[in-house]
Amino acid sequence: MRYTSHVIFAALFAVSGLVQAGPVEFEIQIKDHRFKPDMLTVPVGVRIKLKVSNDDATPEEFESYKLNREKIIPGNSKTVVFIGPLEAGEYDFFGEFNPATAQGKIIAK
Repeated sequence: MRYTSHVIFAALFAVSGLVQAGPVEFEIQIKDHRFKPDMLTVPVGVRIKLKVSNDDATPEEFESYKLNREKIIPGNSKTVVFIGPLEAGEYDFFGEFNPATAQGKIIAK
């Protein structure tokens, strides 16, 4: 019985370490007024750290109504946008300064 309680404790400790781990990181580039990649698949139920680099000389905005995020990224600079944890589904985002070309989607599954 004592051995079983140690195994259970070890398993709970291992799982708690996974739960307390930091956010999962993804990178998005803005180049030629487009998001690259323009479709990103992320896991459900975890916090996401998006590293966004704007390689254009002009500013762009990462905006999403579904994600409730809006952040301007100056030209030739980088920023971080935190999202989630997300439920399964699709979450559109766009660049407000170039909405015809700067379009993207995050798919949580």
